[in-house]
Amino acid sequence: MIEQASETKPLGLVWLYCLYPILARGLTEILREEAWVHHGEQPPKEADPSCVLFCVDRIEDVPHKIKPLQAAVPDTPILVFGLTNGLPLARAALQAGARGFVHAGMPPEQVVRALSVASRGEIAVPQELLKDLVAGKLPVDLDSITPRQREILKFVVEGQTNAQIGRELFLSESTIKQHLRAAYKILEVRNRTEAARLLRSEEL
Repeated sequence: MIEQASETKPLGLVWLYCLYPILARGLTEILREEAWVHHGEQPPKEADPSCVLFCVDRIEDVPHKIKPLQAAVPDTPILVFGLTNGLPLARAALQAGARGFVHAGMPPEQVVRALSVASRGEIAVPQELLKDLVAGKLPVDLDSITPRQREILKFVVEGQTNAQIGRELFLSESTIKQHLRAAYKILEVRNRTEAARLLRSEEL
């Protein structure tokens, strides 16, 4: 629902597609001075939105959820709001057709500015991500990887199986799998093939 008023606002009507109630309240408050906010899973009926702000925290949700939004409001720019500042998520959003990416770590005024930029038909991406996006680089958060995970990942890059790694480190295969699952989450990859591809250009 949106407020009914004759007052005009710089961003007009913004469709906020957010399944996280607390986050939705915060974003609505941030946008209150600049836009009328329609929060819901269905597009607003009162008027065409100037842009859509779509909240997501998983890369795999991006492609199949953006398509229905594009179908519902085909001429409206969509921005993805990430719960974290993740380059893989930003890249997935842009590849799926989003016109920008913002995240929870940004100051409110930057989120508003990004919506304004996107509503004018331009691409809106945080400056700290732009260089890596253009370069096609995926920064790896190696500081969050434990020494044991780092050790195991070196063997993964070399192409060794879990059984082989277990024999080298005197660990069970199930322990190797647990370490790898944790590491994949940090690296934002789904399997050992993606992890190896990502890490070959990094110094572990």
